[in-house]
Amino acid sequence: MPIGSDPVTRLKGVGPKKAEQLANLNIQTIEDLLFHYPRGYEDRTQMKTISQLQVDEPACFRATVCSTPRTAHIRKGLDITKVAVADHTAKLNLTFFNQKFTAERLQYGQEYYFYGAVSGDFIGYNMASPAVEDVDAPGVLTRRILPLYPLTAGLSNGVLTKTIAQALEVCGAPKEILPREVLEAYHILPAQQAYRAIHDPKTMEEAAQAKRRLVFEEFFIFSAGLALMRAKRAFQRTEPYRDLNLEPFLDVLPFSPTGAQRRTMEEVARDLSRGHAMNRLVQGDVGSGKTIIAAAAAFLAARNSRQAAFMVPTEILAEQHLVSLHKLLSPLGIRVGLLTGGQSVKIKRETRQALAEGQIDLIIGTHALLSEATEFARLGLVITDEQHRFGVQQRAKLSEKGQNPHILVMSATPIPRTLALLMYGDLDVSVIDELPPGREPIDTFLISESIRGRANGFIRKEVEAGHQCYIVCPAVEESETLSIKSAETWADTLRQTIFPDLRVALLHGQMKSQEKEAVMDAFCQHQYDILVATTVIEVGVDVPNATLMVIEDADRFGLSQLHQLRGRVGRGKAKSYCILFSSNQNTETRQRLKAFCKTNDGFKIAQEDLKLRGPGDFFGTRQHGLPTFRMANLAEDMTTLRQAQAAAARWIEDHGSEDGPQAQALRDRIAKLFSQSEGAMN
Repeated sequence: MPIGSDPVTRLKGVGPKKAEQLANLNIQTIEDLLFHYPRGYEDRTQMKTISQLQVDEPACFRATVCSTPRTAHIRKGLDITKVAVADHTAKLNLTFFNQKFTAERLQYGQEYYFYGAVSGDFIGYNMASPAVEDVDAPGVLTRRILPLYPLTAGLSNGVLTKTIAQALEVCGAPKEILPREVLEAYHILPAQQAYRAIHDPKTMEEAAQAKRRLVFEEFFIFSAGLALMRAKRAFQRTEPYRDLNLEPFLDVLPFSPTGAQRRTMEEVARDLSRGHAMNRLVQGDVGSGKTIIAAAAAFLAARNSRQAAFMVPTEILAEQHLVSLHKLLSPLGIRVGLLTGGQSVKIKRETRQALAEGQIDLIIGTHALLSEATEFARLGLVITDEQHRFGVQQRAKLSEKGQNPHILVMSATPIPRTLALLMYGDLDVSVIDELPPGREPIDTFLISESIRGRANGFIRKEVEAGHQCYIVCPAVEESETLSIKSAETWADTLRQTIFPDLRVALLHGQMKSQEKEAVMDAFCQHQYDILVATTVIEVGVDVPNATLMVIEDADRFGLSQLHQLRGRVGRGKAKSYCILFSSNQNTETRQRLKAFCKTNDGFKIAQEDLKLRGPGDFFGTRQHGLPTFRMANLAEDMTTLRQAQAAAARWIEDHGSEDGPQAQALRDRIAKLFSQSEGAMN
């Protein structure tokens, strides 16, 4: 008897080809089939007579075949079979395209069930390729609520429906992981009932109840996983920091910190004094000054004879942090180093040796910090920047290089609280909700191609005033199918035709690391006036002299991504601007872009983006570290999320150490969810 962990090839009718098709849907095991939920349903339970059928409205009806099916071979690859059916109210002509077998099995004088939509013109009514079933056969395609699944090339909904039904038949629903008291308290369907109902509901109400159960289950699993992390952290003791005096650090700052920055520094210092590992997220909008919090934490670590590691997603950002933090911290006697994949073998070897010998207090680096070759003398603080680019396990891998080091997570991407609950549920949260004084809002404009000339004139005006400009394109190269600006082609056009007298550079993700570094460094040194780029500049580029951001085909980007790009300007004292080009006339798209133009508040933008795009595309690409929710929708299921979080927290508190079959099944599902989340990163 097959079990859930068996490969799908254990099922009847699933050979290598079908298994390959299922793998395209991330389905490898029989249990994966059960977790492949419908994206919606068609209610085929309502029967109609032929006379009641409406044009373009699919419906189910019972009729008798009243002519012999006739097939005509029209051309190679096209056979058309026609047959007439009737009931007591009317007659209807059916046409089957390349379905000769289906049509010719219809017997004259026999009754069948059909499902399809009629089309009509001045000649009469017709129905193309309806679903057909014998009247004495169980309803698979007719007389039922039919699940509609996400599909892949070569795999039909009918085949997938039958395959999932077989999986349920041979191995049953997954084990119940929700405690009985939770099922009763929140009126949740048991697993056995829910998994059958989600794939084969008898009513739409039953489908809704099954969906609620599975949404709750997903949130419960993730919340329980985070609660276990918190519980484990509570037992991880670490030596408390004794020297928490920040005055020397504050004295060397070239500015006075905002109230929000001071509050966050105090929260960090309090965490460091408690004797168990800090796990804190510092969240703030573009330009709110989170790097100062990282610098203050690294200062306190050094004062307490601990090393700090600061991991960032790009080499460009690592280089910029090296310059700014060395300038700030070296007068305090703190030794700052750099470790990136792009460095020479010799430099990396020397840097790692200095780290291992305790000669570096703060190391700034990229994924090179995770290498087994990287060792620390006394790692006490791990800082990650732009945390959504690193997963939970990557954060843990760096932490393992010390003994329960403190964790400080930073994100310049405003995240709605609803999403933060999931992305960072194992962390305490500090929000820097105050911008430094003197920061002017960036004026943002949505324009069309018709005033391209005026926009080019404005670009030239900014350059002639001594400033610099970014121009962001959604693609690197030209596309044969999409009419969008490509960075390579547009950069050539600007150099040769529009701005032949200006210095135009090109930067995109397909360039080699050293090339990107060289271009970015030259732009920072004002050796170029205009930088044409893809979203490679979305994070970690700080050029105070840049005052204008132009975004081509802006409708191709998410709102939060647009906000990150806009945040590349407005970093100096001069007034800054953002211009969005879009020819898309879709009403909702234009409303979305116009709303973006009216606010600089990243949290409002992020909340709107979550509603429109969902968590999977929240940052423009599938997010690293985010759980793969198959059923839950963060924008719609917040009530269920809160219930599941409360239930999970109570269960972990009361039963977290239990080792029974149900507790083990829950732990297995937690491990699987987190491994899937990390898998998106590799």
